[in-house]
Amino acid sequence: ANLDKFVYRFGKFNTDGNREMKHLLGGKGANLAEMSTIGIPVPPGFTISTEACKRTIDNQMNWPEYLFEQVLEGVKHIETEMGLKLGDASNPLLISVRSGAAVSMPGMMDTILNLGINDDVVEAIIKKTGNERFAYDSYRRFIDMFGDVVMGVSHDQFEEAIETMKKEAGVEQDIDLNASHLRELTDRYKAIYRKVTGHMFPDDPMEQLKFAINAVFKSWNSARAIKYRQISNIFGLIGTAVNVQAMVFGNIREKSGTGVCFTRNPSTGE
Repeated sequence: ANLDKFVYRFGKFNTDGNREMKHLLGGKGANLAEMSTIGIPVPPGFTISTEACKRTIDNQMNWPEYLFEQVLEGVKHIETEMGLKLGDASNPLLISVRSGAAVSMPGMMDTILNLGINDDVVEAIIKKTGNERFAYDSYRRFIDMFGDVVMGVSHDQFEEAIETMKKEAGVEQDIDLNASHLRELTDRYKAIYRKVTGHMFPDDPMEQLKFAINAVFKSWNSARAIKYRQISNIFGLIGTAVNVQAMVFGNIREKSGTGVCFTRNPSTGE
């Protein structure tokens, strides 16, 4: 195998992995590749290998040579299949970033959705969908998720801001906040992010992506993950994979939705 190949694509036209590759692509990555290969319509994406995780951790969180270029190529692969571009002000691509070890375990990084949103992209989403509320809702959720999961900004601070906003607007439920409330909330979320991290919220999607990938890598050695591997006698895994995939929206219209389905009852195995 090519020792410097770290990125494995999946999607309709180009898939590099298969289900035998769990050690390298993690469970989720191997299964996404397998489903793509057998023709199930899987939104395109790529998996960064467990080997890339190991080398990054061994190298004080510096990426191995060629990883950044391969991630760029992976993004291009998604852009081509989707006909969208990351960070584009007219046809923007949004992506999700998830961890995926060979065995699922607690302590791993939570999912990041809507990565790629910034001030230009939010305007493009409004133009494309005609739905300003949806656009700003996606934006503020991304700042919350990215701040919390990637940068360690406590989710409670964002929660507090939305509670204050609802009081000011005189509404009970999140759903009752309108587009201009959510636009204002987005600005407040950015201010919280800046106050806690000392940095502006990153508006370059590739920078957002790099931070998110590093957060997945780092979570491999989180206290909870290490403890779980000790208790469960899981040894011999070298790291977690990272799955980067085109976003599909469950909340764009009344008729959209997302969910999880099981082919067997997870409690009984029937």
